[in-house]
Order: sequence, then C-alpha cells, then structure tokens
Amino acid sequence: MQPDFNRREFLKLTGMGAVVMASSLSGWGQALAAGQKDFFFLQLSDTHIGFSDTKVNPDFAGTLAKAIDSVNGMARRPDFVVFTGDLTHTTDDDAERRKRLAQFKKIASGLKVKDVRFLPGEHDAGLDNGKAYMEFFGKTHYVFKHKGVNFIALDNVSDPASKVGDAQLQWLSSELKHIDMKAPIVILTHRPLFALYPDWDWDTRDSDKVLELLKPYQNVTVLYGHIHQEHHKQTGQVNQHAARGLMYPLPAPGSVPKKAPIPWDPAQPYKDLGFRGIVTSAGQAMPELIEYPIKGA
Repeated sequence: MQPDFNRREFLKLTGMGAVVMASSLSGWGQALAAGQKDFFFLQLSDTHIGFSDTKVNPDFAGTLAKAIDSVNGMARRPDFVVFTGDLTHTTDDDAERRKRLAQFKKIASGLKVKDVRFLPGEHDAGLDNGKAYMEFFGKTHYVFKHKGVNFIALDNVSDPASKVGDAQLQWLSSELKHIDMKAPIVILTHRPLFALYPDWDWDTRDSDKVLELLKPYQNVTVLYGHIHQEHHKQTGQVNQHAARGLMYPLPAPGSVPKKAPIPWDPAQPYKDLGFRGIVTSAGQAMPELIEYPIKGA
C-alpha cells in the first residue's frame, strides 16, 4: 500500500499557507513510509468567550468565528476537532457563566465538522467544580478511540486545588489496563502534566501520579492549552505540547514579574494566536504537529 500523500502535498490539501512544522517530530513521515493509515484532527484552545479588553484584543467578539472560518475553509476536513479548555472567561456569577457557555456553544456549532469534542478549563469549571460546564458539554473526563489511537481526556481544572484527584486517578488506572503498552496514547487536558511554572498556576499538583501511571506505556503524547503559547517538553517517555490560544497570548514562563496578557500589536494583528493540526496514525510513535494562523484575520 502506498502512502496517501507526502508532507508538502498535505500542506497544500489543508489550504493553509502559513504554517510552522514541528520538524523534530518525525513519526508521521515514518508512519507513511511504512504504509500506515493516517488521520488528521485539530486542537483549538483558550477561546475565553466573555473576555472584553480591547487593549489586548479589539476583536474579542470575532476572533473565534474567524478561527472557525479558517477551519471550515480547509480543503481537507479534519476527522474531529477538540477544544482543550477555557472555552469561556471566568466569572463568579453563575448565570453569566452559563450565558457565556451557551454563547461559546452557539459559535462553535458553526464548525463544519461532525465530531467536535470539549474539555473544561479552570475559567469554565474551577469555581463550581464543573457543574455548569457539564450541563452544556457532559463529562469532564472520558476516553475514545479513533483509527487505532487511544484518546484520554483528563480533567485537571474542576478541582480548585489544580489536581486530577484520587477518584479520577483510579478511573485512569482502570482505563489504561485495557490499552496495550505499545499502542499510541494521546492525553487531552487543559493544564500541563508537569510543573512548568507553579508560581503562575502552570502545573497540575498531582501530575507525578498521572505520569507514574503512564510510565509503562511507550507512545504517549499530551496535548494541552492553558499557557496561551507553544511549548514542548519531554517528561520521561511522555511528550507534552502546549497550543496557542485564540483570545490573547501570554508571556513565556517567568519572563516577566507578573503574568498578564500581551497587549495587541496593531502592526501585527492576531500575532501569536492560532490553532493546531495533528497528523497521526495507529502505527507511529509521535504525531506531526502543524501550527495554523487565523486565516484572513
């Protein structure tokens, strides 16, 4: 069986001109060379519906819609789309939280993709243990399998202590028992599963317990959001990759005294905002990551 297409052909098929390839992640090419069947999905993150600071993003009401137009304009449809948390911006008003979740859901319904999955962020779920989020989107953690790849969505935000928690750890342990140790696993979550920068709440307090459960598994990738920028880190055998956000970028960890959104640059609108494409298959060790800008913004 011949590979479906090479990397250059893939970029042409997506219809997105400006991309950044994670060239060190070579598993995709190896999988295609071996004749493995690949598939393509998208990660969107940190849309923060309800945010309204014009100094940070004067197009706060339209940026997500532009990203959705970018997705809908792709020549090759993704198999599915996943939003990795902070769908909305935090509020301590329960009614306003539900209003924002409903607004996000309405905008996201414009995606011309049949399979769309969601995870909460701390802005969505941290103040009510995920109660409002679950009313709109269902479970905060779950598993699914797609074309031989095992996906595990973890909730590390509903607990105000920034933990996965003992009950979910037991659930994870039980689910992992059904997976071959050589099979590819993709963990979808909001916070990083390592202590990236705890002073800015950029960690999961019991991530060591999660990584211990994953230790026997040879092909594990974590895709997360939360930090509003690309970041790549290997923790043991686990490769962890943060995605850019879709409302505002944040500074590099520890680069400034106080974490705050980076102001809008009129000369470079939508700079450092975007979403991610992932190409993978059941026969490869690492997925290929493709970083997309917001087309036409």
